[in-house]
Amino acid sequence: MSAPAEKPASQGRGPDLVYALYGGVLYGTERMALATAQALADRAEVLLIAPPGLVHTEASKLGVKMHVYRGLIGLLVTVFALLRASDGFVFLATRMEHSVALCLANLVLRRRVTHRLVVHGGGGKNVYRRNRWIQRLPLRFIAVSHYVRDCLVENGIDAARIDVAPNFLADDLVGRIPRRGPFTVDGVHSVVLVARTEPVKRVDLLLEALDLEPRLAGMAFHVYGDGSDLASLRERARRHPGVVFHGFVADVVQHLAVHDLLLHTAPREPFGLVLLEAMAAGLPALVPDRGGPASIVESGVGGWCYAAEDASALAQALLLLRTLPAARLQAASDAARHSLVTRYSQTAGRTAYLDLISEREQPIV
Repeated sequence: MSAPAEKPASQGRGPDLVYALYGGVLYGTERMALATAQALADRAEVLLIAPPGLVHTEASKLGVKMHVYRGLIGLLVTVFALLRASDGFVFLATRMEHSVALCLANLVLRRRVTHRLVVHGGGGKNVYRRNRWIQRLPLRFIAVSHYVRDCLVENGIDAARIDVAPNFLADDLVGRIPRRGPFTVDGVHSVVLVARTEPVKRVDLLLEALDLEPRLAGMAFHVYGDGSDLASLRERARRHPGVVFHGFVADVVQHLAVHDLLLHTAPREPFGLVLLEAMAAGLPALVPDRGGPASIVESGVGGWCYAAEDASALAQALLLLRTLPAARLQAASDAARHSLVTRYSQTAGRTAYLDLISEREQPIV
């Protein structure tokens, strides 16, 4: 496909691409929108629209243009105004409401729009199932992993309407992540887990594994993340001196390189951006054999898998890694870094998104 044509400065038609967010926070969805805007900046004028929140502050730091909307009426007004001032653009939605607002506004204005709904997943089956209601709209779905694609299909979305564009890391973020030195000592001694301490993330699985296997007592585990389970997890960890719950830590990527391994415990994670950050830091990963992370980590190459939600399997995997030769750990680190460069870099993400948004659609009728 050809890339979007560059817009002459004299036209002043507004953005070429509008990326709509449903939250103002800085979770994976928002971070990927910022990364996409950075990746496409040299080929298109990109505008992110979102409710108030931290994402606007981060966008300002990165030089990404943003507009605030408040509530569903504010969303509709914003989309209508952008369409009215334009002869058409690419529209990336992240929620069903964004797609409905676009189609309602364009029933009146009839602009040429390329409409894609980016599905990041998470939050249970309803997140995937609710998209069945908008399949008849003139749009295609972009799944951030093959796992998300499979979840959409299982919940009634036509597979022919789904493209897969994996998440990726922006070049400036990769450059800011400290890289671990070479593995020269056998065995994993320090493990890092980065996740919100909510039930769906299954951080408790680590404590269950430690309860089952006393020989893991000599390993250190550092957990970064806040959530509803944090207090109870800290209480449970009192009998495991090697476990430290740090809570929320800003710019946690700065802390990855002091560890030997990234642990992931969520069995239904749509993707897992922290895995890419660990790759950039030179860490291999241990992940469940279900969910998005299992499609990122090639077991035995750039990391390892264990049976999801099985504390005993996790304990046995950690025991194996506790004595693994340094050469094998280094080989896994090198393979993970290679995977980041070839599959999840800004260049790879830019190419994927240019292919998926390059053709303008006919006006909505």
